[in-house]
Amino acid sequence: MLGRRDERQLAVSIDEGRGRVVVLVHGIASSSVTFQNLVPLLTPNHRVIAIDLLGFGRSPAPADAEYTVAEHVDAIARAIDRLHLRAPFTLVGHSLGTILGARYAATHPRRVRHLVMVSPPLYVDPAQLGDPLLRARVSVYLQLYKFVRENQAFTLRNARLVERMLPIPKAMDINVETWVPFIKSLENCIESQTTITDLVNTPAPVDILVGALDEFHVPGSLDGLARLSNVTTRVVPGNDHLIRESMARQVAAAIDPA
Repeated sequence: MLGRRDERQLAVSIDEGRGRVVVLVHGIASSSVTFQNLVPLLTPNHRVIAIDLLGFGRSPAPADAEYTVAEHVDAIARAIDRLHLRAPFTLVGHSLGTILGARYAATHPRRVRHLVMVSPPLYVDPAQLGDPLLRARVSVYLQLYKFVRENQAFTLRNARLVERMLPIPKAMDINVETWVPFIKSLENCIESQTTITDLVNTPAPVDILVGALDEFHVPGSLDGLARLSNVTTRVVPGNDHLIRESMARQVAAAIDPA
């Protein structure tokens, strides 16, 4: 029988190229296929490593997991430790991966030289928001996520329809097998996050990129981050939540600025 440590050993789905290391962490209900447009832009000059999150892709889904930020980050940290990387690396997170990346960067400051957050689903407790419009917008998203979690048949049926229309196969993979990791990660990471605090405690430079058409971005949610001296935000025209080719080029430019 596998021990607890083995049951939470994440799969390294991609390890290609040579040069400075870039570690990629995908989003909720997805896998390392998220980065199919980005990896070819990075491998000529970087060693590119992509890790599948707990419960998704080729990684295990332990029966006792609650899929909290702490659990996800602990599993990521152990996967990175097994790689025996000698120098600080660039950490790129997409969607849920941005929340986990911010926590990892805040708690492992000597490991991360640069944090890149792509399509971050940033939501603050509405009760803490003074702007009534922003408070209302965030409340709507959180109510929607609760509905998604509490209505499995509806969510699975519509997820299959959406998945067929995506240009990246399996970029969203919500099914019976991933249901528990999906709803628990949604509730325990995205709906109850401390990402802003984690960014305040992150010493590394941070680039945040969000698509102008991102379905999960709340307008105004990035405004407060402008006050952080190490954070740069940019909006990518014509891009939604996925890392399409235009977003991939912008991410690659953020990693290797001209």
